[in-house]
Amino acid sequence: MSSLGFIATGAAQLAVETHVGALAAARVASRIAAKDLTLWGPDAEAEASVRLDWVDLAETSRALLAPIAALRAELRAEGINRIVLAGMGGSSLAPEVITATYDVELVVLDSTDPDMVANALTDRLATSVLVVASKSGSTVETDSQRRVFEQAFGDAGVDAKQRIIVITDPDSPLDLASQAAGYRAIFHANPKVGGRYSALTAFGLVPSGLAGVDIESLLEEAEEAAEFLADDDTDNIGLALGAALAGTVPLRDKIVFSDEGSGIVGFADWAEQLIAESTGKSGTGLLPVVVENNDPELAACSGQNDWDASDMLLVRLVADTADLDDEQVFENRDQVIVSGSLGSQMLLWEYATVVASRLLGINPFDQPDVESAKTATRGLLDATPAAVPAMLTDGAVEIRATDGLLDGVGDLEGALAALLETLEPRGYLSVQAYLDRMAESPLGSVRALLAEAARRPATFGWGPRFLHSTGQFHKGGPKVGAFLQITAESALDLSIPGIPFTFGELISAQATGDAQVLADLGRPVLRLHLTDRDAGMAQLAVVAARLTSNRK
Repeated sequence: MSSLGFIATGAAQLAVETHVGALAAARVASRIAAKDLTLWGPDAEAEASVRLDWVDLAETSRALLAPIAALRAELRAEGINRIVLAGMGGSSLAPEVITATYDVELVVLDSTDPDMVANALTDRLATSVLVVASKSGSTVETDSQRRVFEQAFGDAGVDAKQRIIVITDPDSPLDLASQAAGYRAIFHANPKVGGRYSALTAFGLVPSGLAGVDIESLLEEAEEAAEFLADDDTDNIGLALGAALAGTVPLRDKIVFSDEGSGIVGFADWAEQLIAESTGKSGTGLLPVVVENNDPELAACSGQNDWDASDMLLVRLVADTADLDDEQVFENRDQVIVSGSLGSQMLLWEYATVVASRLLGINPFDQPDVESAKTATRGLLDATPAAVPAMLTDGAVEIRATDGLLDGVGDLEGALAALLETLEPRGYLSVQAYLDRMAESPLGSVRALLAEAARRPATFGWGPRFLHSTGQFHKGGPKVGAFLQITAESALDLSIPGIPFTFGELISAQATGDAQVLADLGRPVLRLHLTDRDAGMAQLAVVAARLTSNRK
């Protein structure tokens, strides 16, 4: 019996009643477990044929347990106790959730912000090891981080080869280069698992295990759930959750995640990539919106404000659904309530996402629009065009925008108001911050304030990491998004050994490139550049609060 718990009410329950019987009759669950590549239509078969090995990772990944434990013991014996992970998207989101939930330290370096990279370099370098995680090694962020760490180790008199561990697909360019370089260890991931489904591969397990997580228990939790999730039964929670996510009419495509003491730290951030990147294509998709207690989206889903919540589905993550009484369930809401251990929930949401993709009629394993921002970034780095002058400057904020957005606007408040005015009835606001995500900032509250002002859901993403996750939805999903991009001056910059650009130039090109792609798709983009980080952040928070107050 699985430890997973599931409750659906309102539109979600109707979707379950409508679709689960047919899904069970079509043997969708057992066919997923059997790696049936025909489940998502002929156009998806080629990709599905090399992307379904995630279903039995609870068993096949056990071969990793002994070598991870042995390497961890070696490192600890040498006094190496700080694990830094260089990885983007699927290569870092799962280990970040796993280690946070188990309360062990893992430094996740998934940014090109010079301040964040510099902080990772200067903190306890003598007792650090770098784990480089990339399926191919071509990811520019990860390659740049490897280069700067390798140089820093050498400059500190440390043998860099003994301080670099690699996770990659077998025979990838990174695999071959790492063998030639003589790095301490190379772990091969299963090449038939895509990044966002890789939580239980070497990408999730190696950094987590080296940091001190009991990864065997994680696999046991997933194994317990696997048998249940493969059953063609109307009680199958994987089928029910997939139906609730994608089977509502009209489609409630804004999936509002609220953690109510689940005990899993940051789970929604991992699920965000899984769901958005898998489903956000062909003009459709599901957009996770991660909120905190008292945020306006949560009030909307609960009927406590005057928003139109007809496109929102509430997902409540709790410790145990069995402990909820009727007053805690709130039967009148359009919601699902989910509980379970971390390993079991990871497998559950992977099953549910591919079930939802079948109902949406899309391929859950490709990401056709992710490359567009990378291509634009490479073009900007190669051409190094002159900087575009600001259209407006207000205090510590330089303002730029897509054509026409700033017509008649004279200050920051007017610019934000103009962006919010572009939102359609089923639209969403995407707040994107190309900054050091480890630094304290008021951006979370700014997101909530702007959502309140717009009366529309707002997502928040740290650049450039969201380019490897929700960036697919922004370009391939419904064209109803409005985009607020925040960049800032840095007090320092870092060169990248062997590369003709700096980290500061790289993150600037990534922001500009993504804005360019969104603008080319006809989406409104407001770009705010903080000439002074602290002053600009404070100014933005004050203006967002005033805008919200004025629009009530």
